[in-house]
Order: sequence, then structure tokens, then C-alpha cells
Amino acid sequence: MMEEEELEFVEELEAVLQLTPDVQLAIEQVFPSQDPLDRADFNAVEYINTLFPTEQSLANIDEVVNKIRLKIRRLDDNIRTVVRGQTNVGQDGRQALEEAQKAIQQLFGKIKDIKDKAEKSEQMVKEITRDIKQLDHAKRHLTTSITTLNHLHMLAGGVDSLEVKAAQTELGQQILADFEEAFPSQGTKRPGGPSNVLRDACLVANILDPRIKQEIIKKFIKQHLSEYLVLFQENQDVAWLDKIDRRYAWIKRQLVDYEEKYGRMFPREWYMTERIAVEFCHVTRTELAKIMRTRAKEIEVKLLLFAIQRTTNFEGFLAKRFSGCTLTDGALKKLESPPQSTNPFLEDEPAPEMEELAIEKGDLDQPKKPKAPDNPFHGIVSKCFEPHLYVYIESQDKNLGELIDRFVADFKAQGPPKPNTDEGGAVLPSCADLFVYYKKCMVQCSQLSTGEPMIALTTIFQKYLREYAWKILSGNLPKTTSSSGGLTISSLLKEKEGSEVAKFTLEELCLICSILSTAEYCLATTQQLEEKLKEKVDVSLTERINLTGEMDTFSTVISSSIQLLVQDLDAACDPALTAMSKMQWQNVEHVGDQSPYVTSVILHIKQNVPIIRDNLASTRKYFTQFCIKFANSFIPKFITHLFKCKPISMVGAEQLLLDTHSLKMVLLDLPSIGSQVVRKAPASYTKIVVKGMTRAEMILKVVMAPHEPLVVFVDNYIKLLTDCNTETFQKILDMKGLKRSEQSSMLELLRQRLPTPPSGPEGSGSLSLLAPTPEQESSRIRKLEKLIKKRL
Repeated sequence: MMEEEELEFVEELEAVLQLTPDVQLAIEQVFPSQDPLDRADFNAVEYINTLFPTEQSLANIDEVVNKIRLKIRRLDDNIRTVVRGQTNVGQDGRQALEEAQKAIQQLFGKIKDIKDKAEKSEQMVKEITRDIKQLDHAKRHLTTSITTLNHLHMLAGGVDSLEVKAAQTELGQQILADFEEAFPSQGTKRPGGPSNVLRDACLVANILDPRIKQEIIKKFIKQHLSEYLVLFQENQDVAWLDKIDRRYAWIKRQLVDYEEKYGRMFPREWYMTERIAVEFCHVTRTELAKIMRTRAKEIEVKLLLFAIQRTTNFEGFLAKRFSGCTLTDGALKKLESPPQSTNPFLEDEPAPEMEELAIEKGDLDQPKKPKAPDNPFHGIVSKCFEPHLYVYIESQDKNLGELIDRFVADFKAQGPPKPNTDEGGAVLPSCADLFVYYKKCMVQCSQLSTGEPMIALTTIFQKYLREYAWKILSGNLPKTTSSSGGLTISSLLKEKEGSEVAKFTLEELCLICSILSTAEYCLATTQQLEEKLKEKVDVSLTERINLTGEMDTFSTVISSSIQLLVQDLDAACDPALTAMSKMQWQNVEHVGDQSPYVTSVILHIKQNVPIIRDNLASTRKYFTQFCIKFANSFIPKFITHLFKCKPISMVGAEQLLLDTHSLKMVLLDLPSIGSQVVRKAPASYTKIVVKGMTRAEMILKVVMAPHEPLVVFVDNYIKLLTDCNTETFQKILDMKGLKRSEQSSMLELLRQRLPTPPSGPEGSGSLSLLAPTPEQESSRIRKLEKLIKKRL
């Protein structure tokens, strides 16, 4: 029975202690434990088997039982302590609950007190703000009343304004009727003077609707010009361009008549005289455009320019008399307001005379016109001629063609310009004539139009600039003639001062220089012409003005002229260089004065260079270009002929070195040779001469050096010539007269040493050790230096 009771107790205990997984997980997190007894899935059998896995382990069963009893006792103590603690907690909780209820009752009492005080405060605020609300209502009512009164005032004012407007309209209609009666659209003008009623009516109209004033002005001007439209109808003889003066004479008479009869009738600020003149201009422009479209085939350039000249004169007359304040065509004013020019191409520009070049009549009396920016009336009539300016452009095309042909004929008849040794090469007179004509055409055309006609004229300018460059300049450059005559040593010895060896004569050299100077003048003036054309045309058309091609053409003429001068002097020196290469340099026994070929080269330089320098005195930079190009042509050619001098003995190499030094000094002095005024040569030219001739000297020094030992000779070659290569080295070996079998080993040694040329302080030291100068070579070089110093 006892066992059954115990089993029932255990089962009940297990049922009571069965916890949910969530609770069990929470307990494990709060009280983590590794004790198997604390596990939710505790199994007593497994636990006992763990304690006693074998029969032998049952020997210490008493000890295990004691530990378990001790553990049970400790758990009982803990449970007892917790149960007692819970008893005390219940009492404390009841006490805390009672205290909380008392505190809530106190708080409730305080809240009630606050609520009562708030109600009292609200009642007090209502009593305080009662008067303020009354004031707000009064303000709102007052604002509404004022707004209503304003609307009423505006309504009353609008009614009055409408009544006044109606009165003004009626008065304006009455004034218009009075003017219609005084100046009917059909019929003639009143013969009498100004009416006082009409004068007063104008004063009244001045303060009425501006449309009344405009209507009066429009009707009066229309009636005033009605006679003009009848007299100058399209079918009338006086309407054509040859009688255009009569149009302007008629309006002048009408303006005088108006001043006498009606000048005081209209208010001064209406500018009626100017308005009549402006309307006349608009009508005339329309009528002229119409009749010129009808009779376009009858328009000739002289007739067109005559009409334009008379028209621009009339526009100038209007500019002197009126201010232009009534003009409303803003585009017209802007058209004639180009920016002020600072271009020297048109400095001190005289007032253009429209008939100067195209109309050869002595009775054309034209006053000096103001410039376009000062004339607000410019183009107000003359703009109608713009569509027909192709006649003027075609005329200028023809005139320029004839001018170029005359230049060609004059050049053939007069021949080349005379030699000039004082002030530099003479510019061909035809060049100045051409640009003077261009200037007049440009000014003349800009007075006619600044639009497409100026572009067309620019195209004509470009055409004849190219023709001038081809026919006058390039076409008259002397032609080079091929000559391959050589010089012998004896012929060189026979040459004397003043002998004619150059291909070009003195006159031909002067002609080339003159053409070069002319081309430079054309180049600079063409650039100025382009700038001035861009100033003259409309801003939207400036991008279409481009004379770069023509400037390039003149640059080509300059380059061709310089090249001809270089080729002439270069060809004159060719025979001397050929003679140098044909001399037997291995037979030279002693070093003397400079060789005959050097004397010949110096002679040709002294013949040509002073002439070229004097004739290019005004274009110094191109003389410098000539010197540079000659040096760039002569020095490589000299080195090429130098390689042809083979074989060379040691004495022969010393003579060639002396000759090379003499040529070097002459070339350095070339820009000022034969001149009384010694100038320092340009640095760019000096650099070219020093570099080129120093290379020639280094080649000869390598030739003079002994070729044994080989390493010393090769290193010496690498040291002296910075641009060393196998080709140049082989040429030097040929000059020394070495056999091919000897050259092969030296060439192979050079190829081995070229990739790593000596550099740095150690390399320079090794070179000085590897390239000693023998005593014999040293004595010969000292002797050569003495000869050079004596020569200098």
C-alpha cells in the first residue's frame, strides 16, 4: 500500500511540475544549469545507469546515496526559505496596495481643485476679453463700410470718365471732320493760310487720344503728297532714274511751301516737316523699287551710280536739316551703325564721292557727306537700289580685269624696276594702285549696302588678288636655267673680282627682291583689307569674309622668291664644290693659303648677298630667311662634296680643315658681308652655321687622326661626331684611303661600341685615356692653328 501511495504521489508531482516548452526555455535562460536533474526530460533510470554503469560501481552506492540525501536536504532548506519569504511578501503587498489607494484619493482631490481653479480662470478671461471682441466687430464693420465707399467712388468716377470719354470722342470726330473739310482727300488744298480754328483744334487734339493726332497727321501728309504720286507715276518720263533729281527738287519746294503756309498751324512738337520728308522717302523708295523691277534691263552702272549719288546727297541733306526723331524703323538705324574702326587700312579716310570712278562728268556737284553713323536717314531711300547692285559689282569685275591687263602690259613695256641699293627693294607701283582702287570700291560699296553686295564685292577682290599674284608677281619671276658646266682648278685660278658666274643678272636679282617686297606688302595690306571689310559688312556676315587663301598665295610668292635667290647662289657655288671634290688631296705637300675653290665661293657670296640685302632692307626678316635657307642648303652640300674628296693625306686634311674654317667664318659674316654697317647675325642663323660647319671640321679631324690602334680611332670618332653612324664612318674610312678588308674590322668594332657610348665622368676619363694624341699629330695641329690665326 505504501509503494502504491508513493507511486501516486510521484505521478501527481510530475503532473504538477510539467511545464510548457516556452516556460522551460525561459527558465533555462534565466537560470542556466548543467545538472541533469534540472533538465525538463529528466529520466531517473538513465540517471541511475549513468551513476552505476557496471556492477563493480555498486561498491560505492552508499557514498552516492549520501550525496543525494545531502542534495535533497539543501533543496528542502531552499524551498522552506522561499515559502517563508512568500508569506512576508503577501503582507507587504497588501500594505503597499493600501498606501497606493490612499495616494490615489489624494491625487483625485488635487485634480478636482485644479479643475475648479481652471473654470474660474476661464470665466475671468471671458470677462476680460468681452470688450476686445466688441472692438474687433466694430473694426470689421468699419472696414467693410470703407471698402463699400471706395467701390461707390470708383463707380461714380467710372461713370464720369465714360461721360468725358464720350465727349472726347465726339470732339475728336469733330476735329477730324474739320480737317477733312479743310483738306479734302479729293481735290486741291485750301489756298488760304493756316486757320486759327484748326490751330486750336491741333492743340486740343494734342491732349486727346493719341490716335486722333496720328489720324490728323496721316491724312494731312497723304493729302500733301497726293500731287507727288500723280506727277511721278510709273508711266511718266520724269519717274525714271535719269530724272531722279526732280523728285528731290519737288519735295524741297513742298517743304518750303509747307513752312510758309502751315508751319504755325501744327504744334512744334509734332515735327510735321520731318514727318512729311520721311513719308516722302518711304513712298519714293517703294515707287523706285517698283519701276526698277519693271525696267531692270535698262539699268546701267553709270545711271545706277548717278541715282545712288543723288539719293545719298538727298539723305545727307535730310540729316543736316532734321534730327531723325520721327523715324520708327529701328532696324534701319542699326544697319548704318558699324563699330568705329582703328584699322590703319582706312586712316584719314576722305569722304567718298559716289561718281568718282564710274561717272566721268564734270558737272556733278556733290557736297561732302557725313559718315553713316552720323546720318539717321542713310539708306531710307537708297536701300531700294541694293537688289540692283549686281550691275555695279559686274562693272567692278570688268574694271578690275582691265586694270590687271593694264598692269601686265605696263610691266612688259617698262621692264623690271631699277636696282635699288639705298632704301630696299622697290614695291611695284601697280600694287599700290590696285589697293587704292580696292579701297575706293570698298568705301563706295559700303555706302550703297552693307549686306550681300559687300560679300559679292569681296569675292571679286579675292579673284583679282589671286590674278595679281599669278600674273604680275609669280608670272614675272625669272626662270631658272639648268647648266651643268664644271670648273677646273685652272679656271678657278683665272676667276677675278667681278666675274659673272651667277645665273641671274643684277636686274633679275633686283626684280626677284622687288617681287618679294611687293608680295609682302600685298600680304600685310590684304590682312588689313579683310579686317576693314569685316567692319563694313553686317555683323551676321562677318564670318563669310575670309581672305586667308589670298594671303597664303602671297606667302607662296614670298617663299618662291626666297627659294629662287637661294638656288641662284647655291648653283653659283656648285662648280667650286665640284672642283674641290676633284682635287688630288693625297698629293698636297704643304698647307698654304685658302684653296681657289674657297675664293670662288666667297666671290659669289660677295656678288649676290650685298645686292639681296640692300634690296630687302625694308623686309629684314625675309633676308634672314634667305640666309638661313642658304646655310641649310649649302652646308649639307659642302659636307657631301667633302666626302667625295678621297683619298686624303694628312697634309691634305689639314688644308681642307683650313678651308672649312675659312668658309665657316665667311658664312658667319654672311648677313653683313660687304656692308659698311656691321650687324650681329641673328642667333638662329649663327646656330645653324656653327652646328653644320663644326660637323665638317669634326669629320676632317677624324680623318686626320691615325687609325691605329683601332679602339682609340673608333672612340675618337664617337666622341667627335654626335650623330655618328656606320655610313658616315665608312665614308671617313674611304677618305682615309683604307682598303675594304681593313674597313670591315673597324666597322664591326664600331657596331659593338655604338650601343653603349661613353657618358659621365668615368666615360670622359676613359676616353681621354683611350684617345691619346701622338706627338706628330700634335705638332701638325699646332702648325695648323698658327696658320689659321695668321689667316684671320
